Amino acid sequence: MSSVILRDARERPAPSEDGYEAFARRILESGILTDPWVDGAPRFREEPLVVTAAEQRAFYRAAEDVAAVYDELCTLVAERPALLDGFFGLTPWQKAMWLSSAPLWHGIARADLFLTDHGIVMAEVNSDTPTGEAEAVILSALAAEARPGAVDPNRELGDRFCDVVAILASRLVEPPAAPTARPLRAVGFVYPTEFTEDLSVVRLYRRWLEERDWEVILGSPYNLGWDDRGPLLFGRPFTVLLRHYKTDWWGERGSVWDDEKIADSAALEAPLRIALAASLERRAAVVNPFGSVLPQNKRAMAFMWEHLEDFSPRAREIIRQHVPETARLETLSAERLTAEREGWVLKSDYGAEGEEVLLGRFTPDEVWRSALEHAREGRWIAQRYFRAHEGAKGETVNYGVYLVAGEAAGLYARVQVGATDDRAVSVPVIVVG
Repeated sequence: MSSVILRDARERPAPSEDGYEAFARRILESGILTDPWVDGAPRFREEPLVVTAAEQRAFYRAAEDVAAVYDELCTLVAERPALLDGFFGLTPWQKAMWLSSAPLWHGIARADLFLTDHGIVMAEVNSDTPTGEAEAVILSALAAEARPGAVDPNRELGDRFCDVVAILASRLVEPPAAPTARPLRAVGFVYPTEFTEDLSVVRLYRRWLEERDWEVILGSPYNLGWDDRGPLLFGRPFTVLLRHYKTDWWGERGSVWDDEKIADSAALEAPLRIALAASLERRAAVVNPFGSVLPQNKRAMAFMWEHLEDFSPRAREIIRQHVPETARLETLSAERLTAEREGWVLKSDYGAEGEEVLLGRFTPDEVWRSALEHAREGRWIAQRYFRAHEGAKGETVNYGVYLVAGEAAGLYARVQVGATDDRAVSVPVIVVG
């Protein structure tokens, strides 16, 4: 796909400027990424992160192993529905999402990995609405083009993603009643239209799909409808619901703090009924399946450790090797977590990177104590802090491995001092050797 994305850039003369401005222009010419700066600072780095083929294989194997553990977890929970209330504390609509597709949960995901003295450690897996694909694809293509012999690890990501969309559509959607009828190749692409942060991945997915002769209809959950043809988006039928709208936004919403309330807490009941009916009646395939509401919940990592013996021997080995020790916050005493503050990280169940994540060693004691006091029961985990390898300036590299149908299909790198958040600099990755 890199040749397609960069074709316009190659047909134009190279910019004469030096430095980041020239690199930013090349990025803009992709037509996918439109914001090379954030708050006046560069969002990207031109110099690539070089990994060897052996290092790439190690990251990919770790990500695939962790994905296999999540898949085993989903099967375990599907067999024990009481866990939805007793362990995970899912809301009624969250349970409806899970039960509508269980144990299906996966199409595309991103495993965030770090190098430590003890090997590769996972921070989390975004199995719901992973992002960064646009940055990974554009940056690595530019870097590989400029360095003969280098391999772009994301060169096949578009093909792999679209293959999964096509396969799920063929297997989860009822064929037309008339044998000679032509199957509908239309994607209802649902995303939070009020936000601009993820427009790059929307543009990228749309380009990928349209290049493969899919009709793409863009809209929000509020634009969903239904008639005798089935689900509609802006009145137009589709057979694939491409869901880039988080599961915890579809369902009931509540603050993770007991001294705070959210004004708009109701589930998106009408749109969600349409989406779930489309899936249950096999009128549309949902990518990612709504079942991702369970593995996206960070209490899944606590389940791995608290129910370690319920997993297969191989899964137990993977958990011990790659998943930091994790427990539900309510199972640990505030006194212990206060005394051992520097050794723990607090994470809310559906919090994004940099949001509702407190690293004890970087959190003032009074803030830590307040968080422990006001963390809403049933919504948090405590995870052992791990020290990632640092560069000369104290920066760490977050290696995001894209998983498509359980197999590694791409690599995204972000560099930052401290915990990864929206200030992280995206870096191109190339593979040599």
